[in-house]
Amino acid sequence: MMYQRHLVRTLGLTYVIIFVVANIIGSGVYKKIAPMAAELHSSVWILLAWIVAGIITVFGALSNAEIAGLLADTGGDYVYLKKIYNRFFSFLYGWSLFAVIQTATISSLAYVFAQSLNSIISVPELFPSLQDYTIGGVFFPFQNSGVKLTAILLILLLTFLNITGLKSGARTSKIILGLVFAGLFMIVFFGLIHIDKIPANFMNMSDLTGGTVTVSSFFTAMLAAFWAYQGWVSVGYVGGEVKDPNKNIPRGIVIGVFVVIFIYLLVNVTYLALLSIPQLEQINASDNQIAAVEAVRSFWGAGGALFISLLILLTTLGCTNASILTGARPYYAMARDQLFFHSIGKLNAANVPAHSLLWQGIWASVLVLSGTFDQLTDMIIFAVFIFYGATSLGVFILRRRMPDAHRPYKVWGYPVVPALYIIFCLFLFFNTIITRPREAAIGTALILAGIPVYWLLQRKYSKRGNC
Repeated sequence: MMYQRHLVRTLGLTYVIIFVVANIIGSGVYKKIAPMAAELHSSVWILLAWIVAGIITVFGALSNAEIAGLLADTGGDYVYLKKIYNRFFSFLYGWSLFAVIQTATISSLAYVFAQSLNSIISVPELFPSLQDYTIGGVFFPFQNSGVKLTAILLILLLTFLNITGLKSGARTSKIILGLVFAGLFMIVFFGLIHIDKIPANFMNMSDLTGGTVTVSSFFTAMLAAFWAYQGWVSVGYVGGEVKDPNKNIPRGIVIGVFVVIFIYLLVNVTYLALLSIPQLEQINASDNQIAAVEAVRSFWGAGGALFISLLILLTTLGCTNASILTGARPYYAMARDQLFFHSIGKLNAANVPAHSLLWQGIWASVLVLSGTFDQLTDMIIFAVFIFYGATSLGVFILRRRMPDAHRPYKVWGYPVVPALYIIFCLFLFFNTIITRPREAAIGTALILAGIPVYWLLQRKYSKRGNC
């Protein structure tokens, strides 16, 4: 079957950087310091976890940038993995994006948006009699039903916005990101000048030798940090719509990740200077509190809580929009390769993959009903690092297979940097199985569910012939 429409290259380096940053800065910068405090019980260990997670993210971004510079095209890592390994493995990655990685990212962000809206305007519960209804004792689809319905409405609204055209979604991300930057720097500036008393044991270096932190607990805490850094790879999904992608995508990834690391360290130092570790642990134990809200409330009172709630609304709105825009492109590329349902490979009159966007939005809405924010994010990190490691391994494979190919960017620190990143991915994979077995099991089940789908698609297309 032939497709009549093709994607148009309209995005320059500035928009690449915007998509990298907009896909990363979401809910994690506001929420994830609390579970990290509950795991590590020390401000110095928390900041160290942010720094180490940032360095490892840079290692992954540098490795991915070499592959992107060599193989850039619509679909990002789906395209890279197909050329490095085979169609089956790349299908599993694309299927995992649809089943859990990208769609659960969208669900989690929309859920935090709805929580923040609920803190400003109380959203009524719709099915109070079904609050305790459970599926297998794991999923409670009707708990917080008002918040979940709000999240679903946001997903569908942004999905239809992006169906209208690429530029409308891109401009939305640009405007929102500018407002988010302004808000975060206001938190840092006014937070630091309003500090009356530094919490006890703030940045106490003796915690590094006298605490109870283990290697496993440190890696578990970094799951939270990695969620906050998650999303940088998504810019590769729009490779077919980027001008000079072999140069602009690697540059955009590296610049964008360094910008985010700088912002995260500033913001989290501010939180730790305003809130003690016991306060953060208490926030983590509560289902309805957000660390950033309590930090700003400490110096601006109720008005500050309203300000930060509005900022979280903006941030999660921008990140949800960017995730929806970029996330639909791999399924489009898969359909063009006869590795997904044919209709998903069609473009509408605005030259965007409308069917892909729609199905992504429907499944992300279903996932909103499936679990809590932290359940979803732990599943995402477990699943995505399997493929991050495989892409970084591709640096070694392609250096051997294509030694003379032109590489606009070569990973700094080769072979140490990609090797360290691969080792880390393996350790995180096994540590998550031990410390978060339920999330690891659900993530694995969703990935493996792609195997019968692949088999059915192969049978379907082989019967039709090469069309």
